[in-house]
Amino acid sequence: MKKNIQNMDIKNKRIVLRVDYNVPIQNGQIMDDSKIKETLNTIQFLLAENCKIVILSHLGKIKSEEDKLKYTLEPVANYLKSLLNTEVYFTKEILSSDLVTRVEQLKPQEILMLENTRFADYPNHLESKNDPQLAMLWASLGDVFVNDAFASLHRCHASNYGIAKYIPSCIGFLVQKELDNLDKLILNPDHPFVVVMGGAKVDDKIELIETLIEKCDFLLCGGGIANTCLKALYFNIGQSLASQDDRIIQRLQKVMLLNRNKIGLPLDAVVGSSFDESYVKYKTIDKINDNDIILDIGMKTLEKYEKYIANAKTIFINGTMGLYENIKFANGTKEFFDMLAHTTAKTIVGGGDSASAVRKLGFASKFSYISSGGGATLEYLGTGRLQALDIITEEDIIETLDL
Repeated sequence: MKKNIQNMDIKNKRIVLRVDYNVPIQNGQIMDDSKIKETLNTIQFLLAENCKIVILSHLGKIKSEEDKLKYTLEPVANYLKSLLNTEVYFTKEILSSDLVTRVEQLKPQEILMLENTRFADYPNHLESKNDPQLAMLWASLGDVFVNDAFASLHRCHASNYGIAKYIPSCIGFLVQKELDNLDKLILNPDHPFVVVMGGAKVDDKIELIETLIEKCDFLLCGGGIANTCLKALYFNIGQSLASQDDRIIQRLQKVMLLNRNKIGLPLDAVVGSSFDESYVKYKTIDKINDNDIILDIGMKTLEKYEKYIANAKTIFINGTMGLYENIKFANGTKEFFDMLAHTTAKTIVGGGDSASAVRKLGFASKFSYISSGGGATLEYLGTGRLQALDIITEEDIIETLDL
């Protein structure tokens, strides 16, 4: 059992709160605030308990000093302050022992957000390699650690897994909501259960496909995953995005052979060309030539998939049907989402690119649940476990802080 925030002794305590504020920022403006708003229940609960709050989050990947200029969390701190009726301070310091002194100056119901935890990754990868000294430093900033960063729970980093080794820990309301919704898919989904797998790469999803194919009634494919399946069946997919790994191809061939009546693949496509950017043409799958690039599904595929969707009771969506970012190739994804929006089934979107597409195309309110995780959602569905979640249990086993 995981220890929940509402069952912890946190009143008047100093809290280290790990969130996932890895949000898109352009010219200092937050372009999608959904991840920030998802944490407000936890923050407001802590404020009501008269806590002092130290917030940790990552943003992007830091591989150079220049990246630090691009991926600062200061705009996020300012935005969070505008959402809350309380002070939100920001510090660029994340590695100094002076942080302890700064945190001790916090008053109840005040918040201090630290700079991007991944600033500690350049040049020595201290955050992503779960450096114990760094984890102990951050743990020393609080009495209790609350992990509400579901999208990062599959990573063994200093700011999530590491801190939990040294102070009493629990999960926040966002993580609880994610687990409640995803557990229904893992343990007992209503049938017929349809899984939709799209997006660019099959290599990172092959294990999930192998797991979910055993649980679902039908698996419908789009995007690069569909391309790789077609390639494995010896269709010509031209220059389309697909796996080049023979081992992945062989695993897919085995999955399709054993589950031939479960898997739905495209019948037609909208294609571009490898040598002409203005080229857009509709083709059936058996007519793809060597220079074609499959970038969207066609109407015959939508009609085929609608038959599976119409009878479904539970639908899990991960990925898109094509290159939805380009208006010329967005129709398949948009029409498919519209189809899902009108079903009576419970519809769960598996985070990452699929969640971004749902919001961008205006369907966010039409689905039963949109997960905040990407890789974390997939790993949890595939294995039922997440590294930084497993370390938080009802029985705290805490190592001694030795700074």
